[in-house]
Parts: sequence; C-alpha cells; structure tokens
Amino acid sequence: MNAMRPATRWLVGLAGILLTTAVFLVPFAFILTMAAKDPVEAARLQFSWPANFQLWENVVSVFQARDYMLIIAFINSAILTVASVTLMVIFGSMIAFVLDRRRSRLNLLINTLVLAGLIIPPAVVPTIWVMQGLGLFKTLHGLILVEVAFGLSFTVLIMRAFVATIPREIDEAAIVDGAGPLRLFFRVIFPLLRSVIVTVVVVQSIFVFNDFQNPLYFLPGNQNATVQLTLFNFQSQAQTTYNLLFANILVITVPMLVMYIIFQRQIVAGMTSGAVKG
Repeated sequence: MNAMRPATRWLVGLAGILLTTAVFLVPFAFILTMAAKDPVEAARLQFSWPANFQLWENVVSVFQARDYMLIIAFINSAILTVASVTLMVIFGSMIAFVLDRRRSRLNLLINTLVLAGLIIPPAVVPTIWVMQGLGLFKTLHGLILVEVAFGLSFTVLIMRAFVATIPREIDEAAIVDGAGPLRLFFRVIFPLLRSVIVTVVVVQSIFVFNDFQNPLYFLPGNQNATVQLTLFNFQSQAQTTYNLLFANILVITVPMLVMYIIFQRQIVAGMTSGAVKG
C-alpha cells in the first residue's frame, strides 16, 4: 500500500500537468494559428495549421490599422497601468500598515468597506455622473482614479496580511531613533514589503492592462483607446476579419504573458508570505 503512494502521486502530478497544458496552451495555440492564416482560411474558425503562414504580415497590418491606432493604444495602456498600479501600491501599503498597527473602533467598519470593494459590483451610471461633475469623464487621469478605486481593496487585503508578519519591534526601534510616521513607513516598513509589492504590481498590472469594461465606459473615443478596445477595429456588423482580430489578441497578450512568466516565483512567494504569521 505504501509502495503505491509515490506512483499515485506521480500520476496525479502528471494529470495535473496535462490538464494545465490543455487549459492554458491549447487556447494560446488556437490564437497563434488563427493569427497566421489568411482571411479566407481564418473565417472557417478551424483549429488547424495555416496553409499560407502569414503571421508577420498580419501583425504589421494590425499595427497599421486606423492610422496606427494600436501604438496610441499601447501608450495609453502603459500610462494607465503604470500610474494606476503605482498609486495602488503606495496607498494600499499605507492603509494596510495603519490598519494593522493602529487598532481602533473604526477598524471593523474599514475592514467591512474593504471587503465590500471586492464583493459589490461597480455602479457604472452613478460613477459616470460623479466623473462628469468633477470634469474627469473621458480623461485618462479620471480612468486612473477609477482603476485605483476598484483595485485598492485587493491590494489592501494582501498587503495587510504581509504587514502583520513584520515584528513590531522594528517600529519601536525606528521610533526610538527619532523616526516620524512617514519616515518610519517609507524608510523602514516599505522596503520590507518588496516581495508582496512585486505580487501586487504583476497581478494588478495584468488586470489593468487587460481591462476592457472600464475604458469602454469611462474613456470613450478613438484617441483615448486602450489595447483591449482595439479589438473593435476588426469587427463590424457586416463581417469580422478573424485573422487580424486574433493577431491583435496575440500582440496585446504577449507583454503581460512574458511579465507573468518572469515574475511567477515572486508572485507565489508574495501570495503565500502572509499566510503564516511570524
């Protein structure tokens, strides 16, 4: 019975690898083959190797579509992602530090509001009204604030779990040395959050960069397009150019895929670092 256990675990592990491969690599292979086909062959939507391989030509056509709109979209998405994630990291870590270090009667209410940010879906129409009143509708900085508001709850939760593992003696030693609240946080605590910061940066960057709904509602207009909205370039009521559509999907998927592959170990370490309190 004991001799069967290693074999059983090996089979379970192999099955898990095969299942993961099927779930993640097969769809990517379908996108890649579709992006390399000509318009006629791609319109059949068949999972097959292209008879006429023209991936490079399709990618060039995607970038040239609508006066190089994809390049403008990449710039907008890059600004949106960098600014949003930076604000999430700064504000999320500060909120998490205060919630963990300063216990008060308001903590329960604040924790409830943080959880509500994960559970309650965003209200689009009231948000548009508020943004119009503040003059932020159809502006990139307005969308940045929206992304920060929607992503802050997750950031606070994961950061607070990590902050709880940092000994309070470090705070006390810094205070004895004359450090004020801001200096204590940014010079002592913030550098210790490196692993969880990497996790938040990668996870939230993927979420913001791939966000389709918020830019569609809060940042309409061709000049304000983000990479996900460029998918509309190859779709119409009459027909859809599937080879260019999938080439566009491939182009906007690769940057975040590479980022995830590079930082996957740091993501796992950051997600599990707060699981056991030191």
